[in-house]
Amino acid sequence: MKYLLITFLALIYSGCSEPFEPITDATQPLVVEGYVESGKGSLPTYVIITRALPFITEIGPDQINELFVNGADVKVSDGEKTVQLTELCLEDLPPDLKLVVAESLNLNATDLQLNICAYVDILDQLLREEGRSYDLKIEVGEETLTASTTIPPYIPLYNIRFDEPPGEPSAEFARLYATIDDPEGVKNYYRYKSAENDGPLITPFTSVVNDVFYDGQSFEFPLNKAENLEEEVPFDEFGLFSRGDSITLKWMSIDKAHFDFWNTRDFSANSAGPFASYTRIKGNVAGALGIWGGYSVDNYRLFVPYQ
Repeated sequence: MKYLLITFLALIYSGCSEPFEPITDATQPLVVEGYVESGKGSLPTYVIITRALPFITEIGPDQINELFVNGADVKVSDGEKTVQLTELCLEDLPPDLKLVVAESLNLNATDLQLNICAYVDILDQLLREEGRSYDLKIEVGEETLTASTTIPPYIPLYNIRFDEPPGEPSAEFARLYATIDDPEGVKNYYRYKSAENDGPLITPFTSVVNDVFYDGQSFEFPLNKAENLEEEVPFDEFGLFSRGDSITLKWMSIDKAHFDFWNTRDFSANSAGPFASYTRIKGNVAGALGIWGGYSVDNYRLFVPYQ
C-alpha cells in the first residue's frame, strides 16, 4: 500500500542543527490536514485527523484504520462566527469530497476499504472569502491543537492554450501553457492540480511556485500534467496531455505558510532513496504535525485539440 501523504510527515524532516527523533509506539503525535476554500469549484471546509505511524512498523488495512481519530471536537472561526464541524465517515462523505480525501491520503478512491473519516462544514456555514482569516481549534481528549490560515486574493490565469511539445511535432500529445499577471510588490504563492476526462484531480510532483523571480511581471509558462504515481510514464511523454482529452485545471492561490508546507513536502517526496537526507515538513498546527490551509481557487475546463 502506498504511503499516506499526511500520516508519514513525522518520518521525513530535520534541519542541520536539529537531531532526528523517530516516532515510536509511545510517541505517535496527532497529524492534521484541513482546508478552507473560496471560488468557483471550491470544496466544503474539512479536516482529517490521524496519528503518525511509528518509524518502524508494518503497514496494512488494520493499522491504517486505527490511525484515524474519531470523536474529536473540531471548530473553525471565520472572524464572525464559530462553526463546529461534523464528523462524516466514508459512506457519508459527498462524492467529490471523498475523492479529494482519498487523494490527500494517496489512496485510490475506487478501492477504498478503509474507515476514512473527516470533519466537514456540511451546512456551509463559514464565510469563505478572499482576505479573511480562519482559526482552527481541535480538542482530542486532553490535547488541544490550534492553527490559523488566510484565503489570499485569487490571481487568475489567462491565454490558456495547448501547443506542440518540445522536439518533434506530436499527433498524440500537447503541452499546456498559461499566462499570469503577478501583482507587483506583494509576495504571491500558487498551487495547481489537474485531471483528465472523468478522473480525479491530482497534484504534480512539484505542485507549488512563488513569484520570487517574476514579481510584478506578466509572463507565459508551461504547466505539466499531474501524473499518477502508480503508472510508469515514458520520459518523452512526461507532463504532456493526450490530444482529444477533456482537462480540468484547478489553479489556487495560497499564503506563505501553506506554500512552505507543500514546498517542503514536494521536496521530500521527490528526494527519496537510500542516500536521501530526511526533510522536516513545515506545518502550521500548534501541538501537532500537518497543515491548516486556505485556498482561493478556480477550475478551468479545457479540451486538448487534435493537430
